Amino acid sequence: MEKIMKKVFWLCAAIMIIVIGFMGAYIVIGGLPFFSHTSLIDFLLGKKWNPSGNLYGVFPMLVASLYGTIGATLIGVVVGVSTAIVLVEVLPRKIAKVFSAAIDLLAGIPSVIYGFWGLVVIVPLIDKFWGGRGAGSSLLAVIIILSIMILPTIIRMTEVSLRAVPHEYKEGALGLGASKYQYIFRVQLGAAKSGILAGIVLGIGRALGETMAVILVAGNAPIIPTTLVDPVRTLTANIAIEMSYAAGTHQQALFATGMILFLLIMFINFALTQFVKKGGRRSRNESKA
Repeated sequence: MEKIMKKVFWLCAAIMIIVIGFMGAYIVIGGLPFFSHTSLIDFLLGKKWNPSGNLYGVFPMLVASLYGTIGATLIGVVVGVSTAIVLVEVLPRKIAKVFSAAIDLLAGIPSVIYGFWGLVVIVPLIDKFWGGRGAGSSLLAVIIILSIMILPTIIRMTEVSLRAVPHEYKEGALGLGASKYQYIFRVQLGAAKSGILAGIVLGIGRALGETMAVILVAGNAPIIPTTLVDPVRTLTANIAIEMSYAAGTHQQALFATGMILFLLIMFINFALTQFVKKGGRRSRNESKA
């Protein structure tokens, strides 16, 4: 039985690798021919997206995607990690279970519901507080919606990681005279760092790849945002909006946009993974010393 299950697990892993490889190859095959029309530099740094004029520059959408992801991640990490600390170390376990269940429900809400809620609540509020000049559909709305959407992932991963820290760490820290919050911030968070960063990576991937909610609140203008209340269009929104009627070079440009998005997510994952590995090696070296 053990050998059979081992083969089943290997088969499942192989299927996932094949599927991911197939998806990547499909995007690359669809996007590479575009670069015979437009160079990579012009594509990445071009500030005009006008398919009817054969102008394909994704720089405004790349900037909007990065701004939205960075802003959402900063808010999500601060709020998410703080919430997880409260659930693990502050609230009684019974009350914490109720809040954890509610957070799990947030993770199951479809993205279009988040987008609709942002459209009818967040967008009018932004428009009201910024003088009623149509400023509601904006980069700020994107950041707010994305930060809410990534919270369940960050909170859950952080909570699990904090609970996995051996109880002996807490007893030792308190026995040496550390306060409860000194233990949390100086010992517990450090010991759970790899799991917390894994949650942040998943949150970044969710924010960078989100489409429907962003389309509903962003304003969908392919311009470089100079303020938080400028309308924007992200890379994913650009693909979703135009793929249904794109053909020829236009379609190839959208596939090339998918390539850039795919590579960007891979780069972020690789960079954070290396950061975690270096942090782990540094911690082991310090403990040996």
